[in-house]
Amino acid sequence: MSFETIAERWADRVVEHRFKVIATCLIAAGLVTLGATRSAFSTDYRIFFPDGDPKLASLDAFEQVFTKTDNVIFVVRPGNGDIFQPEALGAIDALTKGGWKLPFASRVDSPTNFQVTRADGDGLAVGELLDRPVMALGLDELEAYRATLAAEPLIVGSLLSRDQLTAGVNVTLRLPRKSALEVTQAAQAARALAEEVRGKYPGVEVRISGLAMMNDAFMAASVQDMSFIYPLMATGMVAALWYFLGSLSAMAAVVFLILLTSGIAIGAGGWLGYPLTPPSAAAPTIVLTLAVANGVHVVTGTTGGLAAGLSRRAAIVEALRVNAKSILLTNTTTMIGFLSLNFADAPPFWHLANMTTCGVLAALVFALSLLPALLSLCPLKPRRESNFGTGFARWLSGFVVRARIPLLVGGVIVTVGFSLPAFTLKSNDQFVRYFDRSIAFRPDTEFLLEHLSGIYLVDYAIKSGTSGGVADPDYLARLDEFSAWLRTQPEIAHVYTFSDVIKRLNQTMHRDDPSQYRIPTSRREASELILLYEMGLPMGLDLTDRLDLDKSTSRLTATVRDVSSAELRALAERSEEWLRGHAPEPMWAEAISPSIIFSHLSDRNTRSMLKGDLVSLLLVSACLLLALRSFGLGLISLIPNLMPMAVAYGLWGLFVGEVNITASAASSIAFGIIVDDTVHFLSKYQLLRDEHGLSNEAALREVLIEVTPAVLVATFALVAGFGVLALSSFEMTSDLGLLTSLICGVGLLTELVFLPALMLTFGAERARPIASETLPTEADLSIRGES
Repeated sequence: MSFETIAERWADRVVEHRFKVIATCLIAAGLVTLGATRSAFSTDYRIFFPDGDPKLASLDAFEQVFTKTDNVIFVVRPGNGDIFQPEALGAIDALTKGGWKLPFASRVDSPTNFQVTRADGDGLAVGELLDRPVMALGLDELEAYRATLAAEPLIVGSLLSRDQLTAGVNVTLRLPRKSALEVTQAAQAARALAEEVRGKYPGVEVRISGLAMMNDAFMAASVQDMSFIYPLMATGMVAALWYFLGSLSAMAAVVFLILLTSGIAIGAGGWLGYPLTPPSAAAPTIVLTLAVANGVHVVTGTTGGLAAGLSRRAAIVEALRVNAKSILLTNTTTMIGFLSLNFADAPPFWHLANMTTCGVLAALVFALSLLPALLSLCPLKPRRESNFGTGFARWLSGFVVRARIPLLVGGVIVTVGFSLPAFTLKSNDQFVRYFDRSIAFRPDTEFLLEHLSGIYLVDYAIKSGTSGGVADPDYLARLDEFSAWLRTQPEIAHVYTFSDVIKRLNQTMHRDDPSQYRIPTSRREASELILLYEMGLPMGLDLTDRLDLDKSTSRLTATVRDVSSAELRALAERSEEWLRGHAPEPMWAEAISPSIIFSHLSDRNTRSMLKGDLVSLLLVSACLLLALRSFGLGLISLIPNLMPMAVAYGLWGLFVGEVNITASAASSIAFGIIVDDTVHFLSKYQLLRDEHGLSNEAALREVLIEVTPAVLVATFALVAGFGVLALSSFEMTSDLGLLTSLICGVGLLTELVFLPALMLTFGAERARPIASETLPTEADLSIRGES
């Protein structure tokens, strides 16, 4: 029994039992969509890393010893003059005191609470540099305060800009990580504090950044995308469907179908326990785009059958008989493309893949069941004749036949030429640039990078090898050498090292003699300095973020300027190499921080996705070979589907020059989608050859005339659908949309120009004149659902 016969019998039963089919589909859709109530937005950058990620494991091990890296940093810059004026210092002081009240705050560091040491007999007195209200300071006291801070390496370049025009207040958070609301609470409180200080000190600009604000931005981007992009796309699709289908009831049936499938995509994510992130939040929009094609084929096939004189029931049955195979195959290749994203290293892309696959599967099932059942109840009219694309299609068919050799050669040359810039693409994943400037985190962080310091940190847990070993003069000397070397690197903005603390303490104990700003000569002396210093520090500002409990390891923090992820990885490798070449083995340390692990994610993801691309290619090829039942056609079909990816990535390399981890994902998705047009093209080519006995050239002419309008509409929908994702406030999602749109757009040219030229040149039979008596009738074309 042929597939067409099975499809015909299935369609007849669907129409006969339409009320049961509709009820069953709605109940199933409702149960799956209920999973959306289990979905929650993620506010943790760690969601981008899989369990067992080696770099994340290193970061976790580091944070178990030292203070966690979650923080909020307020950036303060007066409108006039430098930071050392009463209004600016008053704002800093207010932010410092208010910072302690933020949810989960464990430490606050700022220029106004900076701890200084003074010799007190044989001991050390530790206290804030500003020990009385800012407004009570005289001019001489302000100048003395300025001079002290300007000479302090621990703060200049970190919480005080080198030009003394900007300052920072850093609040360290200890998040229990039990709820996504923790980050939201901290971020909202930080914004409220900043607004309060702006109101009290209107001449001072206050911006907010830090990892906690970045985590909150992930949720803000997801919410913004779902509240703007999805409604925009849905509205555009409704208008386009109404125009192309020419029927309000048919449009309503298709819209109902795609809304159900989009809801299923979100609900499936909830049942699978997936958090909502900017990539996964794009699933409903993608499913909406892909589900439209199914509905259009079934509806236009039905209205075409009505135009050919068939009854409503017969038209629906014939539409499914002719289109079911193509719909099944195209949806299968699309699902394969998305499922290959499970090879990615970043879990949000797994979530996007599986949620979209669930939606596409639902779209397939509903297109073959729910939609025909609904159409049997809708008041449908025969499809109006339309000249949309027909004149262009006739011209194109003649042009391709006449110029097949130049088109073939030109296609190869253009593909090779445009694909070369793809080899110049550079990987760059900077989490600041993940967000559009409409998300406050992006402009605020760029303000920090421009006026104060960097946000990218590189931490080192440098071990001494023995308990209390951080007081060993040899250890401190090597630590100081490493710090000095780091400060010579062009990427470094600031270095916070324990050796600087010891040198300052040693100078204090020697009556502030500048020549004594050095490492103590004995371990005992250094140990005493550490003990005296710790005894004088207030609660919350101790050395637990710099030293481990048994004083065997110290933390060195380097603040990095605005560099690419490749430059950050290179700096980390150079620093680790320096330690291996200049320090004893116990001091060898790995560079680690959130920015470091993000910089490694793209490279690993690209390598992983190469496997996914290969698997997708093999599975899609197998589907094509199986469906077309021809090795030659299957092989030919792959060429025009691989060319668009080469050209698109070349154009991206030419005009953009760098990619994030989305790059490898776009190729897998696009390959599974653009192959759909090839399936329809070659299926109809075989139909014309086998059922109507047309020659190679005649069949290709007719296929071009038939499929060009439909391919134009489908490509327009795909480019528009994925193009809307380019409006996303999250770079990974917007780049995914742009790249996929670009690949689909280039795929239109290869589908309508290069593929026919290729088949005309290397087809099994040379062209012969078209025999008019063998051409399919208008009724034949209408029933096939071509528009």
